[in-house]
Amino acid sequence: MAEIEREAMEYDVVIVGAGPAGLSAAIRLKQLDADLNVVVLEKGSEVGAHILSGAVLDPCGLDALIPDWKEKGAPLTVPVKEDNFYMLGEAGQIRIPNFPMPPLMNNHGNYIVSMGNVCRWMAEQAEELGVEIFPGMACSELVYGDNGEVKGVVAGVFGLEQDGSYGPNTEPGMELHGKYVFLSEGVRGSLAKEVIAKYDLQAGKEPQKFGVGMKEIWEVDPAKHKEGTVTHTMGWPLGSNAGGGSFIYHLDNNQVYVGFVVHLNYKNPHLFPYMEFQRFKHHPVVADLLKGGKRVAYGARAITEGGYQSMPKMVAPGVALLGCSVGMVNVPRIKGNHNAMLSGKAAAEAAFDAIKADRSGDELSDYEVEVRTGPIGSDLKKVRNVKPIWSKWGLTASLMLGGLDMWTNTLGFSLFGTVKHGKNDADATGKASDYQPIDYPKPDGILSFDRLTNVSFAATNHEESQPCHLRLADPNLPINVNLPQFDEPAQRYCPAGVYEVVEKDGKPEFVVNFQNCVHCKTCDIKDPSQNITWVTPQGGDGPNYPNM
Repeated sequence: MAEIEREAMEYDVVIVGAGPAGLSAAIRLKQLDADLNVVVLEKGSEVGAHILSGAVLDPCGLDALIPDWKEKGAPLTVPVKEDNFYMLGEAGQIRIPNFPMPPLMNNHGNYIVSMGNVCRWMAEQAEELGVEIFPGMACSELVYGDNGEVKGVVAGVFGLEQDGSYGPNTEPGMELHGKYVFLSEGVRGSLAKEVIAKYDLQAGKEPQKFGVGMKEIWEVDPAKHKEGTVTHTMGWPLGSNAGGGSFIYHLDNNQVYVGFVVHLNYKNPHLFPYMEFQRFKHHPVVADLLKGGKRVAYGARAITEGGYQSMPKMVAPGVALLGCSVGMVNVPRIKGNHNAMLSGKAAAEAAFDAIKADRSGDELSDYEVEVRTGPIGSDLKKVRNVKPIWSKWGLTASLMLGGLDMWTNTLGFSLFGTVKHGKNDADATGKASDYQPIDYPKPDGILSFDRLTNVSFAATNHEESQPCHLRLADPNLPINVNLPQFDEPAQRYCPAGVYEVVEKDGKPEFVVNFQNCVHCKTCDIKDPSQNITWVTPQGGDGPNYPNM
């Protein structure tokens, strides 16, 4: 790659990712100093195209960043009016009363939103302040300085040959250099993963934990629509097979977000998260809502679940990790966007102070201190034990002991200290011979759908002539190791049907249909052999979520 010549552009701060964290950082930088040169690079075809979220938004991050967001027309128009919690059985449900729950679980004052639309609005605010935003510009490489610091990124490489080499029609892209680089790529971003490994930022921390979240938008019968209603469920159909649960949010215009989360530390490799989601919609409490309606969109995305004890060191020379690149989701609240915004604001303030002091390329240690000791750390520390208690002792223990721990943490102490997570999600996968296969009912095409049909509702698109962005370290390993030991779980854990085992000339063959990929990153996380690496495809490719 050394022989490739690229033009370079110089900025004060280069931001990768136009999600809530990256846009908050850009806005805050320009609020502090209108003369700072700030650029945001977004791999989606437009801002918001790759945003998938629940989403109930705690507006505290927006309050801190843009206090007059209501006057500026932010798309927060559906306040939460009602909270429901259910424990599901196969044919019925038990309502969990709200009063014993810790105050932090209350959604009063929060809003049901499309985070895609929120990010589009935030991008408008940033551009009005003079931020440069370039969508369709995937960042494929980091640029390092003479002292080992991160000094920029390579963006806008197009037209690679199928084997990844440069050909006669390849556009080599540009280098964008900054005094500081912010990585706000979302969960399991490829550049953040490289930085964490290169600078050993996970040392001394618990392994990061993840879930896979799948969501459909439905238009339902107006008679069944209850704008502002938030419902969460646990229990069936997952039972003891895996941790997880669902969310059902009633937005406006008779739209409902129906989502399902499966924790990726499940042991049974026969588990099929996507089919658990489809089966869930046949529960009477869900089916009654959806009957007569229609699904209008689908998407999937990994979710960080490790929380307080799994956050890596967030800074290295010249670079800072923001939002879900660190892992700032409050798991019991199923909320992370507010913390992403606060992290962007904190990183911007640390970079502003450093640039004002004529520094560059060093570690923004003030940012790390603010995250761990400020509102983000306080939010995550109170709930740090809920996920590991659930993983170690099950759902009932999580409800009782996790609930107790949240209450005591609200009062300033914990009976459990800080519970460790243990294994990463890949290592948690058990051998196929130790578990029974699970028989899933066939989708009916009315309430439940096969994966490929649903993927078409994600409007995902990848140029077929480009290199596959799902890299196998050993192409033989899926058939030689994963198939006999784990029944090749990639066939099931992927919510987009990317991976198949087919028979060719009487022998099994592993097929990667990368065109189906919705960029959830589950394969990069859950593959038991850690053989798959997700790298960014060329800019603009991937899903195009219209209102998610």
